[in-house]
Amino acid sequence: MIRVASLFVLALLTACQGGKADKERDASNISAARTPALLPVVIRTAAGSAHRFDVEVARTPQEQDKGLMFRKEIAADGGMLFPMDPPRTASFWMKDTLVPLDMLFIHTDGTIAFVKAQAQPYAREPISAGVPVAAVLELRGGRAAELGIGEGDRVSWGGCAVPTDKLTTDLNFCPAPAR
Repeated sequence: MIRVASLFVLALLTACQGGKADKERDASNISAARTPALLPVVIRTAAGSAHRFDVEVARTPQEQDKGLMFRKEIAADGGMLFPMDPPRTASFWMKDTLVPLDMLFIHTDGTIAFVKAQAQPYAREPISAGVPVAAVLELRGGRAAELGIGEGDRVSWGGCAVPTDKLTTDLNFCPAPAR
């Protein structure tokens, strides 16, 4: 009888440990799913400089609705890309956004159509380029001016931005070279 009881206790402890390991693995998988993969974005200025950002991507309508809301800080070379497929006239606002942002509206040819610098937190006025765009890139407020980024500069992302990196993404934006 003692042998049966010992086996029962051992089986119970093993089951509890397995459950704990499963929960830890599940928590790790959930955490990894919440940690966004970063996409390289390169902006080449008219002055000839290039700057790389590693940004989150808002792909789904839900991700695009939330954007960078409730963030307390944005990394100097971070931000968020909002791809528009098909291209459309995009309109953004700063409701529930805690930090100033630079919004770069990107033409389908990869040039920056419009820069809204230092968009103010909590503002409800819509911000738009007024033309169809392929994407909108949000950066930390003031970053575009710091780097001399402006309208007409060229943007690429994914494997097109860093062709030497081995990227596995379906988000590659390779605008035609400037003429």
